[in-house]
Amino acid sequence: MSGRDDLTVVHVMRHGEVHNPDGILYGRLPDYHLSELGRQMADRVAEHLAGRDVTHVVSSPLERAQETATPIAKAHGLDLSTDERLIEAGNVFQGKTFGVGDGALKRPANWKHLVNPFKPSWGEPYLEQVVRMMGALDAAKDAARGHEAVCVSHQLPIWIVRSFVEKRRLWHDPRRRQCTLASLTSFTYRGDKIVSVGYSEPARDLVPAHLLAGAKPVKGKDKAFGA
Repeated sequence: MSGRDDLTVVHVMRHGEVHNPDGILYGRLPDYHLSELGRQMADRVAEHLAGRDVTHVVSSPLERAQETATPIAKAHGLDLSTDERLIEAGNVFQGKTFGVGDGALKRPANWKHLVNPFKPSWGEPYLEQVVRMMGALDAAKDAARGHEAVCVSHQLPIWIVRSFVEKRRLWHDPRRRQCTLASLTSFTYRGDKIVSVGYSEPARDLVPAHLLAGAKPVKGKDKAFGA
């Protein structure tokens, strides 16, 4: 098999845990770095992928994603590339606390941002996320054609592009996203067409139980979602 019919796998990884003691929804803000646990998660995934045919590693420009991607690139002797299209989704609540039990939904000043969950009204439109993420995936596929690529991004854009590829509605319950910290959502291309989507959690044992996909929200522990 060769040429335009090559199989190429693009692994889209969510970054590891972030040091965020104040529970801020940090969004695209700078200077949010991996915690020590987050660095362990990044190393775990680098070990998991060490034997794979990875020829291209690319990351969101945000520090937490760059720090997650670095050990993967290093393990394969590759330079780390950056693609702005892999960045976190824009959100009007960036820089604030917004989560279970903090009263954010009861504040009148927030109501105008919550009127349309289908777009959504509080942040970057889902369709815009699809367009930029598909562009980033296609670029990674072209860079690693016939091999494997790793793209490090963020929970919401990863879930949205997966939902689009799997032909699900884009609006959803954030608590039901299957995109745990340091997880891999893997898109297999035959030529230029996606033929399958896989999901794995190489660092699952390191992820706090309340942050696993489908876990019941815990008051005071679930503020900085959408990372």
